Amino acid sequence: MYDESRHLARQDGLPADPDPIETAEWRDALLSMLETSGPERVRQILDMLAEAAGDSAVGWRPSRNTPYVNTIAVEAQPPFPGDLAIEERLAALMRWNALAMVVRANLAHGELGGHIASYASAADLFEVGFNHFFRGGPAGQADLVFCQPHSAPGVYARAFLEGRLEQADLAHYRQEITARARGARGLSSYPHPWLMPDFWQFPTGSMGIGPINAIYQARFMRYLAHRGLLDTTGRKVWGIFGDGEMDEPESMSALTLAAREGLDNLVWVVNCNLQRLDGPVRGNGRIVDELESLFAGAGWNVIKLLWGSDWDGLFARDTGGALRRAFSQTVDGQLQTFAAKDGRFNRDHFFGQDPQLARLAQGLTDDEIDRLRRGGHDLVKIHAAYHAAARSTGRPTVILAQTKKGYGMGEAGQGKMTTHQQKKLDRDALIAFRDRFSLPLSDEQAESLDFLHPGADSAEIRYLHARRGELGGPVPARSPQAEPVPVPPLERYAGFALQADGKEMSTTMAFVRLLSSLLKDSRLGPRIVPIVADEARTFGMAALFRQIGIYSSVGQRYEPEDIGSVLSYREALDGQILEEGISEAGAISSWTAAATSYAVHGTAMLPFYIYYSMFGFQRVGDLIWAAADQRARGFLLGATAGRTTLGGEGLQHQDGASLVTAAGVPNCRAYDPAFASEVAVIVDHGMRAMLEEQADVFYYLTLVNENVPQPSLPPEAHEGVIKGLYRHGAYGRGEPAVRLVGSGAILREAIAAGELLAADWGIASEAWSATSYAELARDAREVERWNRLHPEQPARRSHVEQCLAGGAPVVAASDYVRAWPSLIAPHCPARMTVLGTDGFGRSDTRSALRQFFEVDRFHIVLAALHALADAGACPRELCAQALARYPIRTDPRPSWEA
Repeated sequence: MYDESRHLARQDGLPADPDPIETAEWRDALLSMLETSGPERVRQILDMLAEAAGDSAVGWRPSRNTPYVNTIAVEAQPPFPGDLAIEERLAALMRWNALAMVVRANLAHGELGGHIASYASAADLFEVGFNHFFRGGPAGQADLVFCQPHSAPGVYARAFLEGRLEQADLAHYRQEITARARGARGLSSYPHPWLMPDFWQFPTGSMGIGPINAIYQARFMRYLAHRGLLDTTGRKVWGIFGDGEMDEPESMSALTLAAREGLDNLVWVVNCNLQRLDGPVRGNGRIVDELESLFAGAGWNVIKLLWGSDWDGLFARDTGGALRRAFSQTVDGQLQTFAAKDGRFNRDHFFGQDPQLARLAQGLTDDEIDRLRRGGHDLVKIHAAYHAAARSTGRPTVILAQTKKGYGMGEAGQGKMTTHQQKKLDRDALIAFRDRFSLPLSDEQAESLDFLHPGADSAEIRYLHARRGELGGPVPARSPQAEPVPVPPLERYAGFALQADGKEMSTTMAFVRLLSSLLKDSRLGPRIVPIVADEARTFGMAALFRQIGIYSSVGQRYEPEDIGSVLSYREALDGQILEEGISEAGAISSWTAAATSYAVHGTAMLPFYIYYSMFGFQRVGDLIWAAADQRARGFLLGATAGRTTLGGEGLQHQDGASLVTAAGVPNCRAYDPAFASEVAVIVDHGMRAMLEEQADVFYYLTLVNENVPQPSLPPEAHEGVIKGLYRHGAYGRGEPAVRLVGSGAILREAIAAGELLAADWGIASEAWSATSYAELARDAREVERWNRLHPEQPARRSHVEQCLAGGAPVVAASDYVRAWPSLIAPHCPARMTVLGTDGFGRSDTRSALRQFFEVDRFHIVLAALHALADAGACPRELCAQALARYPIRTDPRPSWEA
């Protein structure tokens, strides 16, 4: 029956119920309907009432928060399918070995760092997944598991018991270089596929990247299935993340996409230990309530896992609702304090706050109160939540699992503000931890941090292998190879670019034409994934809407406004384009999913993500770095690239630095092509490297929207295009007195400068196309290192040394900051003058912008004359004459744009 006393004096800040008898009648009527007509009828009536109450005259909106209790009632829990005692012993072994590897490393090398408390809180969440839910097997069959990064030691501890890692490996945690010299495998600090390519599936060390990547991986699985490329039935994407991590914008940015796409193959487990690195996540509120509201509002299925089985009896006896009221009034900062204190403190300060609560605790000893588990530490409750999540349909699920940070660490760290930084434990703390989890260790073994393994024939290890065998194999595990995909001959799809013969086009249009031809290839075409962030029409890709369609998980339920147009907008269930809307973070996450498909799904795909270059590396550089860590293979295309080619768009759209950022990513091959032919050669080379040779590299190409006459490219220049530098032409008579090196849009200015030097000053020159200063610098560094380490061998010469040999000065100009051409300055055999577009952008015409940034043909001529004068190769008066002859401004510029 309805408890009137609960509404006579509300303690939650809401007004008291003015007519509790009427309220009781409404409640009893609802319960009577439930008994006579069933839950479906109750839902219909509630939906009708909610619609009526939403009228502006009432202005009611339902709360998205439910009481601070478990979503899954005790009577709804499925039977636990495993051996609970063995699983608890296994979890204890994992906890100890994880703790031991971190503490051992820091006793020997205090600088190594590491984390104990996060895995201590999440151990049971992981173990239920590993024992009952995370499917293994070959790529294309296994589940995808994103691991909370600070819990990596626990995953290593499990791999040790499985026989996948040796004790020597655990002893070299965070010592990857030292381990190799000692014949062991060093263990990376966090999940890193680059460092452990057959182990970790995904990098998650940079907070927030794991969550958004998980969403787009789940969506890409649907994409593969709907396009008939791979059967992904039954596979799940699991993500175990931290509650503090949910503060990252990337963590929350794609929640609505997951619900909109109905991604019921996606399950997140948010480890709500209520603490981030420095203190509470929400000291003055409740992060579980906040996240429940956010996820539910975004359309997710929310399962709250807050209290362990120890609380079930208390809730059953609590007929007056005292526990629920107490939890509704207790903020996370106080819950953290309760976690850090013992049973006596909790009896006095939690149960002692209310006579009804005190009566509930009368039958419990202080030790029993101390051991009351939160939901995330109860294997039975966790299994019930995972079981419900795995069977939920139509939408993604999030499990909000409450735990204690540093669980089991007692006075040394449980629930303490400093627990995240805890990396060492003294003898008493180690023995207390041993006793807390009943570990078979002597005092001496505990103090010496011996690793525990019960033996291959023990019941625990046999059980562990049996569970993983039923689930298909070990997790995490990564497959580094996939079936190669053949690339068609270059001339078949790029003949128009190689033999352009002066036809006008932009490199953007040339790329789109290349892409359109590649899509028609019967073997490669289906593996191509074009990706745009709401700019397909800007880049001239609208024709692809009809050719291959835009992927939609529901097809197209409307008649588009432009249906009669040849460029009409067409969505389709088997559409090939991923049109991600205005979300660069989402688009790069889609690209990462496609670019890692070879390892994750055993199906090599080739993504081409084209975007405003300004919104690429600068905006989502961390996501690109994570993709590099995952050994992504694909193309990133920075369109409308450069500082001066976009013209009127101005400061926020003009890109002058992305190539420098790209050059710092070890497995990124960054190119700034000037002509369509160069684009074709680079794309062809990249496809063969990634699809046929299966190299773990990806390519970044700049593309411009300026229509210019396109020259043909002789076959002998192809090698230079890939290496980063080739001679485009010579001007004037005799040996070149100066070499003009240009890249991207500014190569044409260098060519024009060569013609001016010959015509106006009688000076011979060469124009060189620098397709990649990054590749030139990489090659030069490798050659320099080889020469340094092999002093008795004949010295090698880098490509840039071979091309620019001799004493002729070099003038290098680009549409990017000076740091881009300057990458080769230490390796250039001659004096080098660098021109670039440092500073903020402007809105104006291309010619005005190039004059303003001093990278046009006239400034290149002046720089060449100045370099020759410094070398004593021409009179210095020629510089003054050039200043008078050409439209060159000499007024001062602000220091930040100098």
